[in-house]
Amino acid sequence: MTDKAALYEVIRKPIITEKATMASEHGAVVFEVAIDANKPLIKEAVETLFGVKVKAVNTTVTKGKHKRFRGRLGTRNTVKKAYVTLEEGNTIDVTTGL
Repeated sequence: MTDKAALYEVIRKPIITEKATMASEHGAVVFEVAIDANKPLIKEAVETLFGVKVKAVNTTVTKGKHKRFRGRLGTRNTVKKAYVTLEEGNTIDVTTGL
């Protein structure tokens, strides 16, 4: 899979939270990715789109919670996050966009 448009479907958006900021101090970047994306596909997408070398990819799936909103029951979306560790000397500035 080398189609750039398909790679943009794999990497949805960067996640900027307190935990993600602490991970960036150790050379990692956090992205929201497609639910069906696997680690080799995520690695290929990040290397192609950002032009960096990836050392490791760790993923986590957060199941959607059932919450009430104005008395009605709803469900938050299930989200898959990828913690992408970069090789030494490589950086991604997520604040500028693609």
